[in-house]
Amino acid sequence: MPRTSRRADTPPPRTGPGEVEVLRGFLDYLRTSIAAKIEGTPEPQARTADVPSGTNLLGLLHHLTHVESATFLGERVTNWQATFHAAPKDGVADVVARYRRTVERANEVLDGCTDLGAPTPRPQPGKPAPTLRWALTHMIEETGRHAGHADILRELIDGATGR
Repeated sequence: MPRTSRRADTPPPRTGPGEVEVLRGFLDYLRTSIAAKIEGTPEPQARTADVPSGTNLLGLLHHLTHVESATFLGERVTNWQATFHAAPKDGVADVVARYRRTVERANEVLDGCTDLGAPTPRPQPGKPAPTLRWALTHMIEETGRHAGHADILRELIDGATGR
């Protein structure tokens, strides 16, 4: 039976009054939550799939790193399914650090964006640029969905719960 570790729940963020502040605040909240959920997960359980779909913690964060890169940095992804698998040499600390660096780079781009109706500043090659509003909303949805998956997977591994 896994040991139970309850992390204090972090409430949703208080943000500024504008739409940009609200969207960025909630995205950063979810980014922090999922990285914390995966950080410290023991190896090899972090890459073990305890569900029939094959989903695992490292794969989720590796995937989100690619989604951030594609959405905000314009990097092209040719095989989305492959993004759900971290390289065998990558440990938890490697994947978490890469995710955090990518988020930092994405935030540097976003810091210059104030018009949510404007196209993303670095669209993927050969694709129309979505609006910044769409991109932020998509990343909130994507990160939130996978943070929920990570909650369940982490609890299955060692009983850790909470945001």
